[in-house]
Amino acid sequence: MLIRPVPFDHPDAVKLNDEVQAEYQARYGDDGDATPLAPADFRPPNGLYLIGYDEDGTPVASGGWRSQDSNGEGNEDGDAELKRMFVIESMRGRGLARRMLAALEEDARAAGRIRMVLETGDQQPEAIALYTSSGYEPCTKFGYYREYPSSLCFAKRLQP
Repeated sequence: MLIRPVPFDHPDAVKLNDEVQAEYQARYGDDGDATPLAPADFRPPNGLYLIGYDEDGTPVASGGWRSQDSNGEGNEDGDAELKRMFVIESMRGRGLARRMLAALEEDARAAGRIRMVLETGDQQPEAIALYTSSGYEPCTKFGYYREYPSSLCFAKRLQP
């Protein structure tokens, strides 16, 4: 997999975002993730959006991080919030999400972010397994879905 930075509104990012939203709809029976996101959220040095491409140039994985600091939604100064981690179904089980996660953590660390945080849902056991096996631990709920019982939040220290 070749990992490339792209804008959040790049056609390949939009395509994969549509696919992840369809998966959220199927798993949760709603309209998908309504968290407000903007292309500017993922512009370096305050964030990054990555697409993973297979050997044919087909987009197969995505993920991004955006800077968050103390706010009314439970974030802390120095947070890097992980967003839109996704691997297309036919490419799952090959370690692509783990590679994407490592690349995003490395970039957020280099940007001076202190911890990586993420919100996922209780209907995503594969995501939960990835994050917990990568050193993420449950944390205080934050963000758009912090009041939802199905919301699960995790964090990992990036800096000492």
